[in-house]
Amino acid sequence: MSSHHVIREKQEPALLVLGLDSFADELLGQLLEWSPTVITTYETAEKLNAYGIKIDWIIGGETKPVLQSDVKQLDPGKDTPIHAALKFLAGEGYPSVNVVTDEVNLQDYTPFITRINLVIFYDHKKIYAVNTGFSKWKPAGEEIELLSPIGHLKTDGLERIDQQRYKTTHDGFYSLRFDEPFIFIGEDL
Repeated sequence: MSSHHVIREKQEPALLVLGLDSFADELLGQLLEWSPTVITTYETAEKLNAYGIKIDWIIGGETKPVLQSDVKQLDPGKDTPIHAALKFLAGEGYPSVNVVTDEVNLQDYTPFITRINLVIFYDHKKIYAVNTGFSKWKPAGEEIELLSPIGHLKTDGLERIDQQRYKTTHDGFYSLRFDEPFIFIGEDL
């Protein structure tokens, strides 16, 4: 008996590629495994094309020659490329997006936290937003970084390393409780 999977459009996270300078080729391959919708900027499109990656959308108001066929253009209007892409994806009903970037300002992503599930890959880290009560299984000695200001933080299964970094104390679940609607956390890749 054979097994196969039918991939429905928008079932897998879209892939927003804003920069590839500090991102491993192997990880990029994993994010592309299920043929996601790929959105990028003109600046990054050349690198993706050199890798042989099919681009679905390019963010940009100007018309420039595109290196591939059937690439659609997303005019950002007055929005930043990040806001234009996330507005488009949320508006089209994508449930989630993986973002690969060379620079990150978490404030750019904050307006979209409740609209689309975001995972940001930046500087050898995986960054995402969590709500209070978040818990996750990790092996002992793994580090996480809290990237948002937090008041009244309570943790289980974590030991503080410094102001923002914590380490899991044992194999098993760790948990975070706090007063904010959400916080961003980072895990080393």
